[in-house]
Amino acid sequence: MLFVIEHDTRPVHLAGVTAHPTGAWALQQARNLIMNLQDHSTARAWKFLIRDRDTKYTTAFDAVFTSLGIRTILTPIRAPRANAIAERWIGSVRR
Repeated sequence: MLFVIEHDTRPVHLAGVTAHPTGAWALQQARNLIMNLQDHSTARAWKFLIRDRDTKYTTAFDAVFTSLGIRTILTPIRAPRANAIAERWIGSVRR
């Protein structure tokens, strides 16, 4: 599952779901998300993308956000509290 949470008001944007995610799949979902949210004023106000270090997030994935002026910040290794809002949402979905 690929999702984006806006930290200010916490709306969740579900980008896509698949059983076997790949780098190409994540890249396409990022493009689709940006295309779907381009008309929303909140998407234009994004400054940072905080993400984990999974290998499916390639440089092309980051480039989608960089092209819009969004800076990518990687979470520290083995630090789930660094992205606590997303971890909490994942736990709620699993329960």
